[in-house]
Amino acid sequence: MSAIVFVGPTLRADEVRRLLDAECRPPVAQGDVYSAALQMPRYIGIIDGYFEGVPSVWHKEILWAMAQGIQVFGSASMGALRASELADFGMKGVGRIFEDYRSGRLSDDDEVAVLHAPAELAFEPLSEPMVSIRATIARAEVEGVLAEDVASALLGLAKSLHYRARSWDAILRAAAGIPQLEQRLGGFAQWLKTGRVDAKREDAIAMLKAMAAAMQSGETAAPVSYSFEQTHVWQSLTERIDAEHLGANETARSVLEELRLNPNRYERLRVHAALRSLALEAARRRGAKFDRSALIDEMSRHRSLNHLMRRRDLGKWLEGNNLDERDYEALLGESHLIKAGSAMPPDSLARHLLAELKWAGEFSALKLRAIDKARVLDAVGPDAASSSPAARLKPVIWYFEERLGQAVPDDLDGYARSLGLEGRDELSRILEREYLYCQFVQDGQKRDRPD
Repeated sequence: MSAIVFVGPTLRADEVRRLLDAECRPPVAQGDVYSAALQMPRYIGIIDGYFEGVPSVWHKEILWAMAQGIQVFGSASMGALRASELADFGMKGVGRIFEDYRSGRLSDDDEVAVLHAPAELAFEPLSEPMVSIRATIARAEVEGVLAEDVASALLGLAKSLHYRARSWDAILRAAAGIPQLEQRLGGFAQWLKTGRVDAKREDAIAMLKAMAAAMQSGETAAPVSYSFEQTHVWQSLTERIDAEHLGANETARSVLEELRLNPNRYERLRVHAALRSLALEAARRRGAKFDRSALIDEMSRHRSLNHLMRRRDLGKWLEGNNLDERDYEALLGESHLIKAGSAMPPDSLARHLLAELKWAGEFSALKLRAIDKARVLDAVGPDAASSSPAARLKPVIWYFEERLGQAVPDDLDGYARSLGLEGRDELSRILEREYLYCQFVQDGQKRDRPD
């Protein structure tokens, strides 16, 4: 998915799609941008949003989306408001309304608020936004239809009305109650039929064209300059949204029911799931990110490990796991972040690894093997190891190709660091000791020393 746009009543979805290849969603409310960002679109556009009755979109979820590398645009209505407030953080505002909020010429939310019909009636607007009233009266003044003082009086009447009650009929009725004003309106009512300005519509179209141009050029979001804070309030919101998504997924609920029938397996996976959550949180606190090259590397490792190198096999795997390509990319991105979030200093991690081994009852067997390895290699003596580069490479090839059944990694230093080692030299030393030990010991019997 390339773009998601929150729209209605400013434009209809079909009007949006004529200008931009995007998924259209209803006016944005609290949690909606976070939900959209989880799908990792390249762009999010905010036009319309809820102001009252439904919690409004949080600034923080927009900041979070931008911190994920998503370019967020805003215009016309709620989008213009949030863009004016978050422009310094990287949100892209488009249009005159945005500029007026940004400069301080406008400040009230009711300037863009309208009463509209429900989704079943395509969010049809039922009142006139103040910004469009201002633009229309300004045009009428420029064209000589209204004198300056009459224009100012009409603006005052419009502003005095609640946003739900604003309409040209209501404004003209109010003006008719003021004789000295009504007499000077002239042909304004007739002029409105063709002269009315839809300021929000114009700005929304400008934003969609800007998004289309960004999509065409392949423009990517600039790195954010802020550090996103994972507050308790933020975690409460994301946990609620995630739970709602999961609750709406019948397949997910059914799979979890099957898992809970095996309490031992459930407990093991529950611990891993908790560690996954903590690692992701740590990665996001540190500002860890992933780019396209990281996703490709992660995909290569995953496909190789799961024998999914053929496109057909990958397609079957995705179908079996209820994933599309967008979901797969999100899963790979999380895997990359988990590695970043769990990259504790080796000394700090060692204590927890040993504790896990003891808890699982695996510590004793590994300890006995380590003691036996030291005994055997001490008896063999230091001459068993070779200092030539070719000979030192042999244990590495043996370990990866014969022991693990995979190719030697191109980046041995990176592989070593993923195991908490300093680099390839320390890895080579460990593999050489293992190779020699396995050469001299088989089924507990000492073998002749190899050439």
